[in-house]
This record gives sequence, C-alpha cells and structure tokens, in this order.
Amino acid sequence: RTSSPANSADMADQANQKTAEGSSADNKTSNTTTTTTTVADEKDKEKTSSDYYWDSYAHFAIHEEMLKDEVRTKGYRDAIIRNAHIFKGKTVLDVGCGTGILSLFAAKAGAKQVFGVECSSIAEQAEEIIKQNKFDNVVKIIRGKVEDIKLPVDQVDIIISEWMGYFLLYESMLNTVLVARDKWLAPGGKLFPDKATMYIAGIEDAVYKDEKINFWENVYGFDFSPIKRLALLEPLVDTVDPQQVITTNCCFNSVDLNTVKIEDLTFDCEWNVEGKRQDLLHALVVWFDVQFSAGHQSLGFSTGPHARYTHWKQTVFYVNDVLACRKGDKISGRIACKPNKNNHRDLDIKLTVDFETDEQTVHNTQDYRLR
Repeated sequence: RTSSPANSADMADQANQKTAEGSSADNKTSNTTTTTTTVADEKDKEKTSSDYYWDSYAHFAIHEEMLKDEVRTKGYRDAIIRNAHIFKGKTVLDVGCGTGILSLFAAKAGAKQVFGVECSSIAEQAEEIIKQNKFDNVVKIIRGKVEDIKLPVDQVDIIISEWMGYFLLYESMLNTVLVARDKWLAPGGKLFPDKATMYIAGIEDAVYKDEKINFWENVYGFDFSPIKRLALLEPLVDTVDPQQVITTNCCFNSVDLNTVKIEDLTFDCEWNVEGKRQDLLHALVVWFDVQFSAGHQSLGFSTGPHARYTHWKQTVFYVNDVLACRKGDKISGRIACKPNKNNHRDLDIKLTVDFETDEQTVHNTQDYRLR
C-alpha cells in the first residue's frame, strides 16, 4: 500500500531564505552577521493556514491527480451530460471550479451561462482553458471566495461542485457550497451532487500496522513509543484491499445538500458492525458514497474498498486494542467529528469501540486529528 498525506497544503510548504554576509572595512575578519530579509520573506510571515490551503490548489499537480481520477471526473461528466435536459438554458454556478472541467461539462450540456468561482490562482489558467475551448461566451471565471464575491445575477438554477475531501468533510469545502446555496440557489434549484453517505467497517491490517505504528516500539534497539502515541492520533489516508475487510459495513451518517446546515456537519453518530469471519481487527476504515439524484437519471459513485480506486482512497483509524473477532461477533461504538478550533479545515474525530465476548472485553475511546 502507498499512503498519502492527508493535508493537500503539504504540497505548498514555504521556507524563508536568509543570507548571511560577513563584512570587513579593512580586510580583517569580522564577527558581525547581516541578515537580508526580502519582501517575499515578509509576505510568507503574513501567510495564514488559509493562504497555504489556496496556494496548494494553485499548483497544477493536484488538479492533474483529480482530473485523472476517472471515477470522479467521469462520474460528474455522466451526471451532467446524461441530464442535459436539466442544464439546457439554465444558469449554473460551479463552486471551486479549479481548472474549469465541470463548467465545461455544464456548457457542453447546453447551459445558458456558467459562473466558475475559484479562489486560487489556477483561475487564470481556467480562464485560458475556457477560451481555448471556445466556451468563453458561456463560461465566466470569477476569482475570489464565495463568501466575498458578487455574481452578475441574483439567482442560479443549478450549483455544481466537487467539494468532497478525505473522510468526506476534510478541508470544509462543503461549508462554502452551503453558503452559495443559501445566497444564490433559486427556489426549486438543483445541486450536483446532492447526497452523500458515510460508512465504517473493521479491517485486518497486521502487516501495515507493524510498519506504521509498532515500528516505534523498537528503533535500532531504542524505545521510541512516544512517537507511536502520535502516530495513533493521525488517521491514515490509504487504499484498503477489500479482502482485508472482516466485518459488515454500517452507514453512520447521511448528508442531504438540499436541507443540511453547516452546524449539522458537526456530528456524533452510532455505528454497529458484525464479524464476517474469524480474524484480528486492527483498524476501522471509513469511506463515502455520493449521489446525483436531482436528475432524471440518478447516478453516483463510491470511494469504498470494494469500488474502483479514487484519489480520496479510504481513511484508516488504527485502534489501541486488537480485537479477536469471530463470525457473528458484534462490534459497536460512536464516531464524532468537528472542525479543529485552530484550523477549521482540519477535523477532530473521536472514535469509541465497544466489543464484548467470552474471551475479550474492550471499551475504548480514541481521539484523532485529520490534517
């Protein structure tokens, strides 16, 4: 398995450069050091976590990864093109349009006008792409935040957006879509996609847990277990082989974009699964499905272990206690999620596991941070 960092802003790490120069008035060695600070250094100091987030989406590589994700991109294309009768003659808003691919799909489906809103500097390339493909008479790219901009119209008929993050809600882009919905979506307007569901299941993962977690117990003969505690705090964004899933799955949270409120995205839900075979449970895995049910053809896709690969992969939570699970054993608990108070794009997740058999009893609560 190949893991990936959960934070897309890691792609945009900044480093301040300092130049030290020795000076001497009479060709003698001086102990005086002069530090030169550039304007760029000062700008970097002023950057916030939000700035780094937008910077990360300014780089073409992250858009390349998303565009090459065929489940994602073809899923949106099919939902729009196969429901072209809904888009024909309509005004469409594309929230977080990136390179403009969804705006192009909407224009191709016959939309009267499309407004693509993008805060990062990739908006400049999006505008060029729109012109290059001769849709600039339909699609207008607007650079800025949904919360700050004004549209040339009072209402839109359809909102399209690829807002999903790891664990569905990472990076909090859904909040922005809901702001756009409340500001501009006409009564009876449609959202693409409009529904999402989250699932949880238990997995066997002994080999990878040893590599990623238990490794810290013995590092060249030394006990590095303080790092192990840190490693357990961070969920792993990775692909899970469907053969590793040893329990049934449970849908623990559903989101209807037509009615959900921002405060509903902070949740505390029950979950229950059942063992499908005798095996050891090392972790719980979470994934999501999305639906485009607003159209005549209801379409969608899954990001689960059983489905084709997507760039969202799955989110793995390693548990402290390994569970000796047998077929039919019940495993239950709660999963709670809220935005981190210091960086609202990060998620604080609390996972409770309850497991009781004749041989083993586990009641455990662990805190995680997805960042």
